[in-house]
Amino acid sequence: MLREREIQLSHLRLSGLEFGQESHANVTLLFLHGWLDNAASFTPILETLELTAQQKNWHLLSIDLAGHGLSQHRSADNFYPFHDYIADIHELLTNIAPNKCILIGHSLGALIASCYSAAFPDKVQGLIQIEGLGPLSESADSSVERLRKGVLSRQRIQAKPTRRYKSQYDACLHRMHANQLTAKQLMPLIERGTYLDDGHWHWRYDAKLKCQSIYRMTEEQSLAYLQAIEFPNLLILGDRGFPQLTNAVMRKAALKHCHEVTVSGGHHCHIESSTQVSDLIATFVDKNSRKCDLNN
Repeated sequence: MLREREIQLSHLRLSGLEFGQESHANVTLLFLHGWLDNAASFTPILETLELTAQQKNWHLLSIDLAGHGLSQHRSADNFYPFHDYIADIHELLTNIAPNKCILIGHSLGALIASCYSAAFPDKVQGLIQIEGLGPLSESADSSVERLRKGVLSRQRIQAKPTRRYKSQYDACLHRMHANQLTAKQLMPLIERGTYLDDGHWHWRYDAKLKCQSIYRMTEEQSLAYLQAIEFPNLLILGDRGFPQLTNAVMRKAALKHCHEVTVSGGHHCHIESSTQVSDLIATFVDKNSRKCDLNN
């Protein structure tokens, strides 16, 4: 059965959902969710994998990224720059010290996982990206306007009143429209990601997460991260997901040892096709964790 887990970093507390224990497990599967989602994004997959994890001695850990779900918000003067997530993951993995680790990221989580895998290959034995393929990029010509819009968005978000709902189901309806998912598919996310205060339901995530980035890499920089990933990796895309991922020929060519699979679903295909995605993850982990054992 899944249980809650809290991990104290030097600067904030991360929360998550867990099955097994890293110190006794052959391998830790670390799940990283997407922007404005939370650890429960992977609940159907975690529940499907529980029996396999028990049989094969795997540790499953899905965390709420900083400012999401039950994890602590960053300080008032911090606007969640992308690279800070990578530093969080490094401190997390340093603290829990798994025997082996495979990163599984969806959307923003895939961006974080790919960059971490490139920078710290000694900490990771495998990478699975779901509806994400390396860090976001744009042309250098956009840098000045990116900075301007990013700074202005910080002022706008801080002045904007937070959204509230009459019921938890109203919050669910909002996400159903935005993500094209059913209430049943979304409820684990909604239950973990909302709270009741003064008769209204509110999102738990930090409103500052909606601020625009003040910096993005160039495509050349993004490709350098993907080219640096030397170990096996799996790319899972939805057949109704983001078309720019399907058409990212240069990025796919930059990835060595990558296997691509398309499943039914949109950007949250890991929720819509959770059983198939669970099977893909289990096969990948089983194959590559055994390969690591043979190499040691």
